[in-house]
Amino acid sequence: MEWPVSVALAQAVQTLPVGSDLHYEPKFDGHRLVMWRTAESVRLQTRSGRDVTAVWMDLALAGMQLPAGVVLDGEGIVYVDGRVDFSAAQSPANSTPTRARHLAQAHPAHYAVFDLLGHPDHGDVRGWSWVRRRTLLDHLLEEYGMGPPIQAVPTTTDVSTARLWYETLQAQGIEGLVVKAGASTYRGNSRQWWKVRHAETVDANVVGFTGPVGRLKALAVRLPNGRIALSQTLKAPLSAQVGQLLEGAGLGRQTRTTTGDRYLAAHTGVVVEVLAGTTRHAVVTVTRVR
Repeated sequence: MEWPVSVALAQAVQTLPVGSDLHYEPKFDGHRLVMWRTAESVRLQTRSGRDVTAVWMDLALAGMQLPAGVVLDGEGIVYVDGRVDFSAAQSPANSTPTRARHLAQAHPAHYAVFDLLGHPDHGDVRGWSWVRRRTLLDHLLEEYGMGPPIQAVPTTTDVSTARLWYETLQAQGIEGLVVKAGASTYRGNSRQWWKVRHAETVDANVVGFTGPVGRLKALAVRLPNGRIALSQTLKAPLSAQVGQLLEGAGLGRQTRTTTGDRYLAAHTGVVVEVLAGTTRHAVVTVTRVR
């Protein structure tokens, strides 16, 4: 398996899928991280393949308890006052390594593991069924005495339990459920899972921006229906994060959105999450980088 690995994705659905061989997990609101335990250290990559080890160093150190050859997929999360806080998880992701270390002292990061991609004895297990991978993951974490901050997410095949999670865990920062077929293999860049969320959001491609790259004001995004819209003004941390990703992006000419707003076109490859409830209008709300 070569670094960086392409991660499996989930498609948003409005209602909870029900059927045989379906497995339900709480959807933690954090930052997607793949943890690589190499022969000498631990590396962490984002969904897009960036190396973010330096700003999640507390998780990297915890991962040193695992044997070399392990590759995990999960969510980097931060608890504040007993609930999962996405803003707190966003802070280290947008910080320098030094500031991230200070943030970790106040609010240590946790790693909610939901899949196993590589194993020291079996190598690349992405071709195994999800049930086999999950069983192997549980055995691995138990064998090496893993506990907080690295823990496997709960899972159930019972629809009633899944619905209870969906209805009662939102107050703890759980944004919904992820559903997986037990027989499914792990396919990178494939929306093979399903997600049901309390906040309806969609993924959108960044096709341009307003303001200077070092201090972005807004993003021009292409929505799933093909419409190009300008976002609301970005908050400073999100502006800084996207600005780093746009460095070196191929810039085009000044152009207009579907409704006539001006923006500078750019070939970015960046995907962001926007609130679906706003996509009928000219302005959308960007919630995070995917």
